[in-house]
Amino acid sequence: MKAEEIAEEFPVVDIDSPALEAARMLAEHHLPGIVVLTTDGQLYAVLPASLVVRFIVPIYVQDDPSLAGVLAESIADRAAEKLGGKTVRELLQQHQLTLPAANADDTIIEVAAIMGRLRSPLIAVMKEGKLHGVITASRLLAVALKCGLIDNWRFRAVGTRPPTAVSA
Repeated sequence: MKAEEIAEEFPVVDIDSPALEAARMLAEHHLPGIVVLTTDGQLYAVLPASLVVRFIVPIYVQDDPSLAGVLAESIADRAAEKLGGKTVRELLQQHQLTLPAANADDTIIEVAAIMGRLRSPLIAVMKEGKLHGVITASRLLAVALKCGLIDNWRFRAVGTRPPTAVSA
């Protein structure tokens, strides 16, 4: 099965879109991330929802999560305000050198390898230089399970038996 066969339509944002707009889109549609395009429609990056969440949490709380419990609710309520006035470009200050993208004719295994190596929640599928669609990690897993691709690969590779359910 090829990437173009399982790619789905997916919302995209422009690199200069307001960060708050991107955050709302991620939240409202329950997206794991969003594809970011340049103004001329070229793939720029994937903005994972986790990066947006990380952006709203103060650095000192990220460094010491125990501080999160002592923050006043008013600070927590204003966390999303950090996105106000920012663009998606500003959230992606450290642009990925390797874009999470696959070619339309790549196999599921090739897509999985890219997704795993880049730790990206989604992969943009490109066809003739344009965005064809997106494959999310959950979509990839669903297709792989349906096709039997995850039929105990790891256990066969090492010559052991797969784990079985333990009954209580």
